[in-house]
Amino acid sequence: MKNINSILAQNLKQLREQRKLSLDKVAEMSGISKTMLGQIERGESNPSIATVWKIANGLKTSFTALIHEPKSDTTVVTGDDIQVLMEDEGRVRIYPHFPFEEGRRFEMYMMEMDPKSELKAEPHIEGTEEFITVFEGEVTIRVGAEDYTVSSGESIRFGADKPHAYVNSGAKTNKFNMVIHYSK
Repeated sequence: MKNINSILAQNLKQLREQRKLSLDKVAEMSGISKTMLGQIERGESNPSIATVWKIANGLKTSFTALIHEPKSDTTVVTGDDIQVLMEDEGRVRIYPHFPFEEGRRFEMYMMEMDPKSELKAEPHIEGTEEFITVFEGEVTIRVGAEDYTVSSGESIRFGADKPHAYVNSGAKTNKFNMVIHYSK
């Protein structure tokens, strides 16, 4: 993990360049000298909280925009990052690869179900859809009173705002990917 000074240096430089501002202009806007701003951008200075606040106010941005590490455009999820959820006495394993985040309207899981296992799901909020692609075995998706059997290499999309269930009625463990999309 980067230290706060290198994060501040990166964020200040990025904000300044995005806004096409010179060090002179940021100095004028913030009341912090051009020399000090240059040292901060190079990670050569350990500015006080008051100095960071002056820079944030001058740039009309939040304090945290300067001191928090920006989210990367790329996220790699490893097995160590995933907390496995278990149902049906451990015979259903749910791997939340991309759980729900504010600002995104979906979440993504991988599921494994042992033979003869089942997972019942309560209706999600109105307008929610699920998209499932089966990679191994087969899964029966029960939506309301209808059953749909989806085999390896096949996909299904359904309205998940009604009671639904996943059933492995096959003879071997199945594996499938699930994306839950929230319309609201």
